[in-house]
Amino acid sequence: MEIERKFLVDPMPKALETFVKKSIEQGYLSTNPVVRIRKMNEEYFLTYKSSGMMERQEVELPLTKEAYEHLREKVDGRVITKDRYLIPYEMWTIELDCFHGELEGMVLAEVEFSSVEEANHFQGPVWFKKEVTFEKEYHNSYLSQAEKLPDFS
Repeated sequence: MEIERKFLVDPMPKALETFVKKSIEQGYLSTNPVVRIRKMNEEYFLTYKSSGMMERQEVELPLTKEAYEHLREKVDGRVITKDRYLIPYEMWTIELDCFHGELEGMVLAEVEFSSVEEANHFQGPVWFKKEVTFEKEYHNSYLSQAEKLPDFS
């Protein structure tokens, strides 16, 4: 089970270069249900996610590079590229996604939790500007298909 909350960010945290960074490319074979392929650095994954906003089932399977490249040709909509910074915060890790390409300028922070109760009690850092967990326009599966993109500011 994946339990996560999403936030817009302002201002950007300082010294991003000091944190672990992962380069991500991902595309969607389906958005209902969500079936995603992802390249993260030199690792490849196929992921299924059930419906839901903060809490949903997630199954992730490894792919070979060849399988990823074959499936990439079948992606529906835009391929999303972003850099993900892993920022320690209290007992959690903030995943700060800085998007590229058509989504350049969008920055989203995600935090995963072990329970809904933990998620509901979470207080983020001051640079978490606005929560967008329950706004579908900020979910990657939506962004991969959207003709009109949400306001990144």
